[in-house]
Amino acid sequence: MQAQMLAPAAVLVVWTLIVLLWIIPSRFGAVAKIEDKSTLPNKAGVRGGDLEGIIPDKANWLAHNHTHLHEQPTLFYAVAAILAIVGPSAFDILLAWIYVGGRIVHSLWQILFNGVPVRFLLFMISSITLIILALRAVMATVFADPSLAPQ
Repeated sequence: MQAQMLAPAAVLVVWTLIVLLWIIPSRFGAVAKIEDKSTLPNKAGVRGGDLEGIIPDKANWLAHNHTHLHEQPTLFYAVAAILAIVGPSAFDILLAWIYVGGRIVHSLWQILFNGVPVRFLLFMISSITLIILALRAVMATVFADPSLAPQ
């Protein structure tokens, strides 16, 4: 069952890369549509944040979500690895899929609509799922039976 626990984490990695690739046409397209190029930052080392207020907000939502996919999900990756090592239950795997599904729906909502009340609800569903997974990882490790370890 270890591989089944790692599958949701692998899917979330792929989703994060899809969002990364989605940023490219969104941002470049928004910059290309700017008629007065003098409004663009004229400095070395321009960062995505420098485009805030210059390109349409919707063009920045992808980048905002990509950043979010590098925040809380890093905890999920650790929890998924811990549970894969100690041996996940079917419930742990189900929770992992719920977390990943919630994060993907959250991404799509933020990228396409970005309504905060719904986005917050989706964030909370994922967060509560992650908290439960983290507690289950603690219980699986703290209360592990050392007599079951290989000799």
